[in-house]
Amino acid sequence: MVQEQYKHFLELIVNSSAKQQGNFTKASELVCELLQENLDASFVSVWLFDQQLIEPAAVVSTNNVSPLTYYSKRLIASFVGDNDTIYDVDNNERQTIIKQAYFDELRHHRYVLTDEVTPDCQLIKSYQFYKSQQVANVLDVAIRINGHIEGVISLESTHHYDWQHDEIQFVIQCADQLALTLATRYSYDKTEQINLLRNAVEQSDRVVMLVNTDTLKVDYVNFAHQKMTGLLRSNIEHHSVLNLDIFRNKPKILDNILASIANNETVEGDVELTRKDGSRYWLHYHVIGFTTDLGNRYALVSSYDNSAEYQHKADLERLAWHCSLTGLHNRSFFMSRLDKATTGVLLLIDLLGFKRFNDTNGHSQGDSLLIEVARRLKHFAANQQALAVSRIGSDEFCLLLPKNENTSEAHNQLDELIKKLMTNLAAPILIGREKVDIKTAIAVVDIESIIGQFSPLSCADIALQHAKHKSVEQYQFFNQDLLAQFQSNAEIERDLQLAIKGRQFELYYQPLMDLQSHKCIGAEALIRWNHPKKGVLYPGAFIEIAEKSGMINSIGHWVLETACKQLNLWQHKNVNIAMHVNVAARQFFSGDLFERVWDLLNRYRIKPGSLILEITETELMGDIRYATILCQELVELGVGIAIDDFGTGYSSMKYLKQFPITKLKIDRSFIMDIDSSKESREIVSAIIAMAKALNISLTAEGVETAAQEQFLEACACDHAQGYLYSPAIRVNEFNDRIITHYGTTTH
Repeated sequence: MVQEQYKHFLELIVNSSAKQQGNFTKASELVCELLQENLDASFVSVWLFDQQLIEPAAVVSTNNVSPLTYYSKRLIASFVGDNDTIYDVDNNERQTIIKQAYFDELRHHRYVLTDEVTPDCQLIKSYQFYKSQQVANVLDVAIRINGHIEGVISLESTHHYDWQHDEIQFVIQCADQLALTLATRYSYDKTEQINLLRNAVEQSDRVVMLVNTDTLKVDYVNFAHQKMTGLLRSNIEHHSVLNLDIFRNKPKILDNILASIANNETVEGDVELTRKDGSRYWLHYHVIGFTTDLGNRYALVSSYDNSAEYQHKADLERLAWHCSLTGLHNRSFFMSRLDKATTGVLLLIDLLGFKRFNDTNGHSQGDSLLIEVARRLKHFAANQQALAVSRIGSDEFCLLLPKNENTSEAHNQLDELIKKLMTNLAAPILIGREKVDIKTAIAVVDIESIIGQFSPLSCADIALQHAKHKSVEQYQFFNQDLLAQFQSNAEIERDLQLAIKGRQFELYYQPLMDLQSHKCIGAEALIRWNHPKKGVLYPGAFIEIAEKSGMINSIGHWVLETACKQLNLWQHKNVNIAMHVNVAARQFFSGDLFERVWDLLNRYRIKPGSLILEITETELMGDIRYATILCQELVELGVGIAIDDFGTGYSSMKYLKQFPITKLKIDRSFIMDIDSSKESREIVSAIIAMAKALNISLTAEGVETAAQEQFLEACACDHAQGYLYSPAIRVNEFNDRIITHYGTTTH
């Protein structure tokens, strides 16, 4: 290529809008295209270096080999020739190992020319990369600004090529133009940065001020100062610092600040000041000194009105031990008192159904209810000379009463006292225009009887759970029986951890029968625990403990996978039944159920519609929006959703229509007495009719007699499950007794 052409191409670069505007990317693309078209290069690219990683630490090597240095580079532009070579640049980012000699060569000679690619050559890219792309010749030319290497133009050829001096000089001139483009961009960026900083400071809510410490005049202050103090900006800027509130109120502070910054110290503090209008406020200030390149000494002052922070601190001190809603002491205060107590009676009071009341009537009504309950408790506590009364949770309150003599009469008196408290709390409350009946459960703990063994509040929680399950007089004293049960539960919790690791669980299967064909259409997977000491344990002995301890997720995942694995085996043998798997509320709302089900469906090739997840209606109401979305996603995967124990919860027709439900399972409590109870027969008939109207499949649980089966058949119930057909049995027995005897049908 002749000099006139070089000059012409350089003019194209020089006169390009990209170069004049400092658009380094566009300019690099233009350079790459011109070089590839006019020089013998298979691939032309422009790279920028990570400047923090170019310069290595000074290291002396005994074998005269420079230490390896990791550095990053960023591909800006590239151009590939017509040889169909494809270069993988790892999404425009690559971390490469090169030797320091490479950078030394670029600094001393401006370029690195590699006539033959070998494992020990100094290259930007790795030897393996060039070998894979059949690159034989590489020319790298540095892009420098004031001698500092910013990047390179890289020309690669797939054959040996003798670069001419004028060709290399042309590439160097192209690199110079890119350096000028980059310098222009840096200049634009710097100007933009300065304007951005100035605008940011002006928009800041904090006061920013520059004070000349020699003249003690304010050279600059942003508008935030006028907003904070009420002093006009024109009366502060270019005037003495003595006009400022801080020095007008506290003149000695100025001397301290000047002395500190003279010693290169940062000054920071809070001070209460008075504005000229007499109003008071708290100021937080931060001062640091610096000297400009011209030798002028300044102080950078940053400050803001932190009156709200001081007010907040005062409020925190007032509210640290109190509930802001009820005015009672809070949990922190009560626990500090309870931890010190060695005697006395702890009462834990829980409002039953408060969450539902709050969700139904709104938080404002719920707050009114809590305030009235707190008022009654405060009055009761005052009459009984309680040591403390607190709200320790959303709907939980605690009382700490003094201990009476440990006699049977004292126990009876305490019993009467609890009944009196429950009567007081049960009196209807007028909220708005409605009367609201309050239901409570109360736990009672004699602190002296458990001190040094268990936490009083933990014992109260145990007693409270028992109190909630009582039908009348919902209060419970913590006693030795509860303590024994607590210890038993703790033992089961410890054993559960070993059971999960030791694979002590096993799935039993109970058949679901079609009431028309009398064939098996499904199997419900029910977990059993083969305890090494206690034998086979049913879920009732450990599931609740697993839920409270959080282990239910691990157990539930094992159940789900084991059931899917068995379903895969049945489907492989053309056994056409559905698999029903119970899902606990914690597992359902864990956030990863969809991903786990999706993985199992694909791993075990489960047929659509053959996996049914069962969850109780009460649990499903825990978070209706989340449950609706998750159920819809599961149904789209081909998974059925069954409502278990239907009729025992509080779901409504609205939600039955809202959820994509596959099946309802009538709770066994309605089935067990349909022979003798007209009400049960009417309820079951109504549920069946409703399910038919909603086009939802229905299964009756707990069918034990032929008469029950005949009634369900007459009412057109779809399926039945119970001891009439079989209890839950092991898989081998299920195959022999159920599948072989009854056969299966299409579901």
